[in-house]
Amino acid sequence: MSPLTLLEAAGQSAAEQSNPEAALRQLLSPLQETLGERGPDIVPPDGAAQFFVAGAFMVSPDTSWHMLVANIGFPPEQSRLMIPLAGGHPGRVHASRAPLHLPDTEADGQFRQYLRTARMGSAVYVPMLWESRFLGQIVLAAKARHSLSETDFLTMRAAAPLAAAMWVAKGGDAWLHATYPPSEGFRVPVDGM
Repeated sequence: MSPLTLLEAAGQSAAEQSNPEAALRQLLSPLQETLGERGPDIVPPDGAAQFFVAGAFMVSPDTSWHMLVANIGFPPEQSRLMIPLAGGHPGRVHASRAPLHLPDTEADGQFRQYLRTARMGSAVYVPMLWESRFLGQIVLAAKARHSLSETDFLTMRAAAPLAAAMWVAKGGDAWLHATYPPSEGFRVPVDGM
């Protein structure tokens, strides 16, 4: 399936959802399931199985945290992963307001591990902007290095405005205010795990 066809189907499915988290999950699920290198010859250096995670890190109402919503593939106890606003690459994207593609996280000395179960080898972070406001960012990461290509990066960049529009259209700000702070929040330090 072409990236445009994938985004069209994902966007339509997201538009049919009744709340902002479900809408983002519907938008991101096909991307998490389809993008990236997945062949049997793709094996992370530690020999573990290849896997992907996706979600959105939304800026908390008190602007202290990036709070994970619409998580796909994260450990259950990290369903509400909380990263300090300036922490790691989510913090870098927040500060720059620019998308970021890390084909090989090992080659980036600033990468911080926030996923409890594994260090991801390849990652994409794309800001969700609305009327010049930074709402949060969508993310996609893979266990194996060099798993996410430039085409995957461009597809995620095309998905970010859809994610922002869905968030706003589905009442994301009100939902976030009602959800934050989450009782199941998994807070991590700036330096990671």
